[in-house]
Amino acid sequence: MSADIKEPSEVSPFLKDVVKLTAIEQKEQELKDAKEQQAQRENLEDDKDITCGFWIFKGPTLQSFATETIYVTIYGIAGCFMAMCFAYFNGTITTLEKRYKIPTKTLGIISVGNDMSTMFASALTGYYLRKVHRPRWMGLGLFTIVIFCLLNCSLHFIYGAGEDAMKLTRSHGTYQNLSGHLTSSQRDQKLCMNETSSCIQEDSVWVPQIILFLAQFILGIGQALFIVIGLAYMDDNTTKSKTPAMLSFSTFLRMLGPAIGYSLASLCLRWYIEPTAEPLIKPEDPRWLGAWWLGWLILAAITFLIAFLMTLFPKELPSSKVRRLKYRKAGESNTNVEMDFSLGNMWFSVKLLATNKVYVYNTIASILYFFGYMVYWIFTPKYIETQYQQSASMATMATGTVALGFSAAGVLLSGYVVSKYKPSARSLAAWNATVDFLTVAGILCFVAIGCEGSDQLSSMATVGDSCSVSCHCEYVHYAPICSSDNVTYISACHAGCTAKTKDQLERTLYTGCDCISPKNTTAGTELQYAVDGACHVDCFNQFLIFLGVMCFLKLVGASSKSTNLLIALRCIPPEYKSLALGLGSMVASLFGFIPSPIFYGWLIDKYCLVWGKTCSNKGNCWLYDTVSLRYALNLAAGTCVLLGGFMNIVVWYHAKNLKIFDDEKAKSLEDITLKDLGSTLQLQKLDENI
Repeated sequence: MSADIKEPSEVSPFLKDVVKLTAIEQKEQELKDAKEQQAQRENLEDDKDITCGFWIFKGPTLQSFATETIYVTIYGIAGCFMAMCFAYFNGTITTLEKRYKIPTKTLGIISVGNDMSTMFASALTGYYLRKVHRPRWMGLGLFTIVIFCLLNCSLHFIYGAGEDAMKLTRSHGTYQNLSGHLTSSQRDQKLCMNETSSCIQEDSVWVPQIILFLAQFILGIGQALFIVIGLAYMDDNTTKSKTPAMLSFSTFLRMLGPAIGYSLASLCLRWYIEPTAEPLIKPEDPRWLGAWWLGWLILAAITFLIAFLMTLFPKELPSSKVRRLKYRKAGESNTNVEMDFSLGNMWFSVKLLATNKVYVYNTIASILYFFGYMVYWIFTPKYIETQYQQSASMATMATGTVALGFSAAGVLLSGYVVSKYKPSARSLAAWNATVDFLTVAGILCFVAIGCEGSDQLSSMATVGDSCSVSCHCEYVHYAPICSSDNVTYISACHAGCTAKTKDQLERTLYTGCDCISPKNTTAGTELQYAVDGACHVDCFNQFLIFLGVMCFLKLVGASSKSTNLLIALRCIPPEYKSLALGLGSMVASLFGFIPSPIFYGWLIDKYCLVWGKTCSNKGNCWLYDTVSLRYALNLAAGTCVLLGGFMNIVVWYHAKNLKIFDDEKAKSLEDITLKDLGSTLQLQKLDENI
């Protein structure tokens, strides 16, 4: 080996240091390249997350709509149509009862299907869907509501208008006249019969009820997806300083929903259930069935369009990304740290909340109020039809368009007063109690606002029952007639009539009516006859008085719900807020929103006088004992609200040390965050019904 060549061990230390330095620099360069590649990947992911649209529905033009204002507008409009669905269903309840022969109690059970699914879906949605593409899940929730609309209207396309409705059309009457081979009793079962009539066979009784309940259950899932995820997305993608304005704007749009929904129901119910047929009765007739199914098609089409627009929003708004990167660069965090409740300390946390007297009594007061007033949110159109003999269209219009405007005014007025004058906790609790007592006073007015003509109609409608036993009227459907002495009978059979004819005005006259007392005149004894249709009852003035009291209660009642929520938010530590509101919502559902419609449905059915009896069940109710129903319904509701007022007095007593506003910087009602509001089912119910 040459002497000029050195062994590796003989390499100078200087060269070793150079080699080591080079390796370090190479390693640093590799780390730097890896970080750059990671940053590029993150930027690509971020760019993808803030890009509008999907598949072929994307582009620069569409990207310009990815703003906070556009999102809040679309979100508010979507909430408006969701609220319209709730209102439209409530507005068509009485028509559904008549068409599918469903008792009110059963419809009460059907109407709480959405509460059941929302109660559980809200918790699961908030926990499992925190890191998903939230606008697309919101769109899925809206598509679920489209399915709800289509399921409802599918009943009409499956079962049609129904034989009872078609019998009251001119085309069906013509067909009957051509059927000469039928016996006289088969041709007209309204008249007195010599033999027992066969029971009325109907299509599958339970299938429509199951479909309606399934539709409501699906609606609850869609509502949970839309509201819970939508509010969280709004909270995370809007500037905190803009939060109050964004919330107010979206809430305003949602509040338009019930009014528009009831108006749409009123418009559709003016059309006959089969628009191509010519009805022989007018909308004021209790047998009138409006085109209840038509509005569901309209709501489904528009909701589908809104759902599609919602899915086009990016996972994160570009403006939100800019703020997030700014906070990251500054080493700060713009997210609220919430306490993570594990199963281990959940029971301890619940027991801690149970010792908070203000929280407990305030929750009980809310439940009692909602339980008592729920009957007016759901069954007001039915109450107006029954007590004041108004058409379904008129009752729905009054409930939605007129009364709900006063609810909106109450919400806005209370928000302004609380924000401006910043009352104490005791003042808020005192106002809540005052509202409850004013509501009880209004409900007592409902008891007094009766209509003598309507009460006489219910008391005299069954007057012919005893004398018509031999006519075998057990399965004769409700077809009221009016006697010459202005008494309404359930049908010509119940009046003992044996024949019918036409007068010069083409009115149907029933003659030979043994149950109708003949009139003695100077010319002799008049024939015992009656005309088709119920006797005219004028209850419009009483209806206007009822409407005035109802508007006042809507105004006053809406003004207290936000103050009640404000106490609930301030009486608990911030780290327990989500748990407290979620727990309160679940308790309110279990003891208020779910049992209340079922109880009032049972109470309404209890005072039914005339059932549409069929072979397998008693069907729907056609005539009520209006006096007993008015007393029982209103006194039951008033008792619950009165107990809620006493609970608010207890809240007032224990709230003496509760601070609603900070001393240094007062917080107004607008300071309630979207996350706070989104976690309570009570606010959702308030939006649906005000």
